[in-house]
Amino acid sequence: MTHNVIQSLLLKRFTLAAGTYGLALLLLWLALLSGHFKASVFGAALGSGLVVLSQGVLLALFLTGRNLRLRDPSLTEVQILLGLAWQTWLIAHLDSARGAFLVFYVLILLFGLFHLSRKAFVRCAALVFVSFSAVNLWEGYQFQLQDPLLAALQVCVLFVVLAWLCLYASYVQASRARMRQRRFALQAHQDTLRGMMRQLEDLVATDELTGLFNRRHFLRLASRELHTLSHGQVHGLALIDLDHFKRINDVHGHAAGDQVLQAFAAVAGACLREGDVLARYGGEEFVLLLPACDAQRLTACCERLRIAFTDVQLIGLHIHDLSLSAGMTLLELGDDLDDALHRADQALYRAKRDGRNRCAAAWESVDA
Repeated sequence: MTHNVIQSLLLKRFTLAAGTYGLALLLLWLALLSGHFKASVFGAALGSGLVVLSQGVLLALFLTGRNLRLRDPSLTEVQILLGLAWQTWLIAHLDSARGAFLVFYVLILLFGLFHLSRKAFVRCAALVFVSFSAVNLWEGYQFQLQDPLLAALQVCVLFVVLAWLCLYASYVQASRARMRQRRFALQAHQDTLRGMMRQLEDLVATDELTGLFNRRHFLRLASRELHTLSHGQVHGLALIDLDHFKRINDVHGHAAGDQVLQAFAAVAGACLREGDVLARYGGEEFVLLLPACDAQRLTACCERLRIAFTDVQLIGLHIHDLSLSAGMTLLELGDDLDDALHRADQALYRAKRDGRNRCAAAWESVDA
């Protein structure tokens, strides 16, 4: 959370607290006008000014951000304790309106219902009960209670209300904890689902036997690379076919053919650079895309791959003279992928026609 977001959140909380206190101040002056207030007008103005001043100090603390290292940077408990102290001062100076103003204890506690911990809320509630009881006991000790029975009834009612508020606060905190756990569980399920989706995408995009990209995924990647080509940039494209692969299957079995395909995939992975795209195009045919590659580099790469494949030694199989043929072409800006694949296929056909185990380029036939 950034510093500006924290300041905005703290300002909203302070506005809510200031609104609650402002409403209480308004009712205080209404009580003064109705004759329920025993203190002087100067005392009321002084007490109200102290409350406003204290809220101004809290606002300055919020906006400077110097207390953001605290466990609760909003200082909500400090605000509530301040409000309870002021409410107790107000209660102590009221006579018949005391019962009506008890509701402000509840309003101040409700402000901290969703922000305080369970123990902090119980502490505030206990402070309310002790403060109100102390006010009544002090006035009773000085024989200033006009109606002791009414005062005892108010204390009992306040105790019941505070008990219910504490129970409700415990329920709210437990509900928030459950919601937090469910949110974490949902986040974990979402992460698991995203992982499974990535695995599914990998399964859909790769060939199960060789571990290379399949034809569908290659066409999607090649189309994207072709659309991002800039002026003067060239990509290399090659179709590669393993020579006499059908004879290997017929003589040695399909398991041997699968081993040959896997061996080629391993050799190609060692010969290619990072960023080059190799895919199984179908059967014993493979397609290679070399981004940012000129004719000379494409030819060198295909020749290196052809020579490395002829040196492959298969474990448990006596298959000699492994070779491949490749047809090469270049992709330029404005080129069509189907046309480029057709040019590479024509070059591959020429390489096979000329005796296999060689690389033929589409631009050579154009030059000829």
